[in-house]
Amino acid sequence: MRILFFGDIVGKLGRQAVKEYLPKLTDKYQIDFVIANGENATHGKGLIEKHYNELIDAGVDAITLGNHYLSKDNILSYIDEATCLVRPLNLTNNFGGSGSILFDVNGIKVRVTNILGTAFMKEEVSNPYYSLKELIDSNHNEDSIHIVDFHAEATGEKASFAYAFDGEVSAVIGTHTHVQTNDAKILENGTAFISDVGMCGAANGVLGFEKHSVMNKTLFGNNERFTLDDNDEKMINAVVIDINEETKRAREIFLIKIIGE
Repeated sequence: MRILFFGDIVGKLGRQAVKEYLPKLTDKYQIDFVIANGENATHGKGLIEKHYNELIDAGVDAITLGNHYLSKDNILSYIDEATCLVRPLNLTNNFGGSGSILFDVNGIKVRVTNILGTAFMKEEVSNPYYSLKELIDSNHNEDSIHIVDFHAEATGEKASFAYAFDGEVSAVIGTHTHVQTNDAKILENGTAFISDVGMCGAANGVLGFEKHSVMNKTLFGNNERFTLDDNDEKMINAVVIDINEETKRAREIFLIKIIGE
């Protein structure tokens, strides 16, 4: 089975990029299942129902979230009915939806789980390791491909997490930093890993946002919100994971980076 995983979708340009390239990539790489991180899809922060449906209609099979899961409170009105939306598993607040969803892909079970890291993150969450361990132990008889979106800041935390679950899940895919890393590999016991898959959105900004708005706040301390430039070039960051359907272990993981046409 081949799974296509899109990095954090940032704003309108990110949504447009995914809609434009998803059918091309699906056809080129013979993709069976598509996952995308959508926590920044609405104006750069959060995910409203309209944009959730837009991405599902475009061919995304599962959408994961991250630390901005509640940045648009509209999510509370639809998350319980959003059967393809995976919010962080290790939230401590009483939140709706599910942190892990099992999908049927042509008779093959595919589980998608979303986890928040703790290093340099402000959210109060349960321990990421024990949260995933409990989930795996409670489904120990389940014969499924298991893709984990580990939404975290520190590459060291992401790598440690992946090694801890090497052989227990099919892939640990890092998200959140919006910068595609060059460490995609198959670990010793068959788990695919990358520290960060990157982002989909504006190619010439900072982390998907208009560069001057980020510079003004980051370098000069101006109290202004980051803005988006919908006229920038589109960029796609993604990975393809090839998984053995019998062993549920990864055979290959490779990067996709597209800028412009």
